[in-house]
Amino acid sequence: MVQQRCNRREPIIPESLATKKQDCNFTAGPDGVWYTRFLVFYPPALVKELSNVKIVLVNTSHPGNIGASARAMKNMGLNNLALVEPKDFPSGVAVGRAASAVDIIESAQIFDSLEAAIADCGLVIGTSARSRKIPWPMLSPEQTATKVLEELCTNKIALVFGREDAGLNNNELQLCHFHLQIPANENYSSLNLATAVMVICYEIRKALLTHSEIEEVAEDEFWDQEKATGEQVEQFYDHLERVMVAIDFHDPENPRQLMQRMRRLFNRIRIDVMEMNILRGILTNIEYRIKTDKNN
Repeated sequence: MVQQRCNRREPIIPESLATKKQDCNFTAGPDGVWYTRFLVFYPPALVKELSNVKIVLVNTSHPGNIGASARAMKNMGLNNLALVEPKDFPSGVAVGRAASAVDIIESAQIFDSLEAAIADCGLVIGTSARSRKIPWPMLSPEQTATKVLEELCTNKIALVFGREDAGLNNNELQLCHFHLQIPANENYSSLNLATAVMVICYEIRKALLTHSEIEEVAEDEFWDQEKATGEQVEQFYDHLERVMVAIDFHDPENPRQLMQRMRRLFNRIRIDVMEMNILRGILTNIEYRIKTDKNN
């Protein structure tokens, strides 16, 4: 057999994740190791589930970072890109930096706010380079990938990346269930936006290839309700704050970080749709009693 050199070296994909593979000829490298290349075709169901992972870029200033992020996503098998108020988009620079990932650029959704971008998501993870005054549940890149795989089949997931110069602000981070921190050099922790996207996408791909099949968390095997979406949760917070003001428990002029702590509480619990309806029903009943008492 005539040996041909493979131009690319790619990891071998577990048999359970590939429905078909085609070998190229083996070749021996200068280090004496034999290399080969596989063309891997993922099951349609797996591709569909990966589309549940949404990469959200907030207020990106340089279009090149959008293109490079799209390229990183496509390299790692993700295709769902959302942009929140990008400063320069559409842009030829973004298309140029995207290389062969132009399809992801062209299909990217643009939103006026982060709330709108994550409205349909049951799990939201936001990047943060530093700890905050009110601590939030924190994940490493590896833990993030594990969390994504656990909920890939049951929830739409948003991975949120902030501005190049300032990251996500406190209000945006409070919309997230978890914060994500990439461990970098403490003396120089400035990471390029597209590089950060690549790190997380790579961890997701690595975790996916490590597992022979996507397994849902034990909780989701018996849980009877879907997790509340971002839109439903935001409506609940508005309702909760309105009622707390009505019963004189919350003073908007002197908030004492009450709503931030309430957000942290319920984000940590991650209530489902039925629990959300119960809580909204309680709040509605309180409002009705207040109105009745005033009329009497």
